[in-house]
Amino acid sequence: MEFINNLLDGDFMPHGHCLLWRTDLLILHVGGDTLTFIAYMLIPVALVRLVKARDDLRFDWMFLLFAGFIFFCGATHILGIINVWHGYYYIHGIIKSMTGIISMLTAISLWYLLPEAISLPSKRIMSAKIVELMRAEQKLADANQHLEAEVQKRTAQLEKMATTDELTALLNRRETMRLLELEIARAERQGSVLSIMMLDLDDFKAVNDNHGHQAGDRALISAAESFKQLLRKTDFIGRVGGEEFLVILPDTDINNACELAERVRQALQQHTTDNPSIPACTTSIGVAECSAGDNLHSLIQRADETLYRAKSNGRNCVCLATS
Repeated sequence: MEFINNLLDGDFMPHGHCLLWRTDLLILHVGGDTLTFIAYMLIPVALVRLVKARDDLRFDWMFLLFAGFIFFCGATHILGIINVWHGYYYIHGIIKSMTGIISMLTAISLWYLLPEAISLPSKRIMSAKIVELMRAEQKLADANQHLEAEVQKRTAQLEKMATTDELTALLNRRETMRLLELEIARAERQGSVLSIMMLDLDDFKAVNDNHGHQAGDRALISAAESFKQLLRKTDFIGRVGGEEFLVILPDTDINNACELAERVRQALQQHTTDNPSIPACTTSIGVAECSAGDNLHSLIQRADETLYRAKSNGRNCVCLATS
């Protein structure tokens, strides 16, 4: 009880006597201590709020230690104001002692923390790392873009391989049949005409036997180029067998298809005549027009039968399918 009584005893000589109770001195000291106290109270509140709002701070406990240090510094100033009129020097001494203790703890902790704080990347290093990271991201983006372009390229190549005959670069059998089925459905839906030509190189086995398979391949390639030159952009041509070709002619009746077939036959004959390095080849052609009720198989069957008739008529000729 005696300690508490001494602690709360404010009858010691107040500081006002030291200041001679002069108004100007009182205003300077009391005003300065008041402003300092207010500032010291605002700083720890701000630090505590910062620590609560940011859970990613590396040294949050150091912020709280500084807050306690600044709080006790402010408390000494408020006691300085009180002691102007009442001498609570025991309380003032205890607060000063606590301020000294927490000040020493803060200083020791700061020195303990200093090596780790120094090792933190500086703004310049962080900027360099950010630039390096951005460059790495750009390289990754470029690599991804290159990879995407390569994938698209490979996909296009695979699609081409899946639909193209490797030797002649014409449509392969599967793609030709798919397109023919679509054109039959379109002709039926729109009420338009559709014709096809079935072409077969004459005596092609003799070409391979007499000139070799490489010469036979050259003959097939030459024939494909000759056929394509006379077709429209809307027409389709594919290699559907060893030396057999199918031409799809949308919006073309059988008479116009027959005229085109005759030009194709003559062009191939002239082309092989003008190129001595290519074995002489002729072609027999069967022409058929899509009729009501025709499907893929029936239309091809009529064209095949017409082709066989052209073969029977002595080859190197064009025959038309009857309705």
